[in-house]
Amino acid sequence: MPRMNGTLLVGLAIAGTVGALAYPVFYSYPHRNDAATAAAAPLAGDTVNTQWGPLTPLDRELIVRVRLAGLWELPAGQQAMQKSSNPAVREAAQHLITGHNDLDKRARNASQLLGVPIPNVPNAQQQGFLDQMTAASPADYDRVWAQLLRQAHGNILPVVATVRNQTRNTLVRQLASDTNQTVLDHITILEKTGQVDFEKIAENAAGPSASPTGPPPPSPGVVPPVAPAVEPTTDVVVSSKPSPTTPGTINTNRPEAPDPNALPTQTPTP
Repeated sequence: MPRMNGTLLVGLAIAGTVGALAYPVFYSYPHRNDAATAAAAPLAGDTVNTQWGPLTPLDRELIVRVRLAGLWELPAGQQAMQKSSNPAVREAAQHLITGHNDLDKRARNASQLLGVPIPNVPNAQQQGFLDQMTAASPADYDRVWAQLLRQAHGNILPVVATVRNQTRNTLVRQLASDTNQTVLDHITILEKTGQVDFEKIAENAAGPSASPTGPPPPSPGVVPPVAPAVEPTTDVVVSSKPSPTTPGTINTNRPEAPDPNALPTQTPTP
C-alpha cells in the first residue's frame, strides 16, 4: 500500500508538471495577437472608409504635415536664394523649392479626394523657424538655415516611414512614398552644404517636432475648399529637378501630379 501511494504521488507530480508547462501554450495560442491588437488600437479611432481604403488619423496627419512642410520650407528655400551666396546652400534651396512645389500639389490632391482639411499658413513653430532664419546675421545665416531644415526633415522621416508601412489607403501610401523620396533628397542635399552640426541633430533627436495634432476625421458630405498652391512669391529661376540622377542624390523621378483644381470632388463614407 505505501508503494502504491508513492507511485500515485509521483504520477500526480508528473501530471502537474506537464500541465504547468502546457498551460502557457494553450493560453498563449488564442491570445497570440493581443500585443499587435493593442498596438494597433490607437489607429482604429476615427477611421473612415474611402474608395481607396480606410483612412486613419495617422494617414490624415501625414497629409497635413506634408502640406505644413511646404508652407514654410518653400519660403525658406526662396529666402536662401536671396540671402545666401554659398553655391551649396543655393543648390539645396533649389531642391527645397522644386521638391515642395511638387509635394504640395500631391498633398492637396489627397486632401481633395479624401476630404481632409489642410492648413494654409505655417504653424507657430514653423513660423518661428522662418523668423530665426530672417534674424540670422550674414555670417550665421547658412548655418542656421541648414541646421533648422535638416532637423525638421529628420523629425518627419520616421512618421513618413510609419505611415508607409501601416497605411491601408492607396492614396496615402503613394503620398508617403513620394514624400519619403523627397525628404531623403532634401536631407542629402542639406548635408552636402557642410553647414549641418550632427552633434546637435543627435542631441535634439528626441525633442519636439513641427507636428500638429492629428486633424479630425472628414465629415460625410462635406468637401473642404481647394487650398491655394504653395509657390514662390517672386520669379525665381531654378535648375534643379524633382528627379536628380547624379551619384549621391536620391531618385525622386515620378509622373507630374494632377492639378488639384481639376480633380472630381469626393466625399468619404462613414
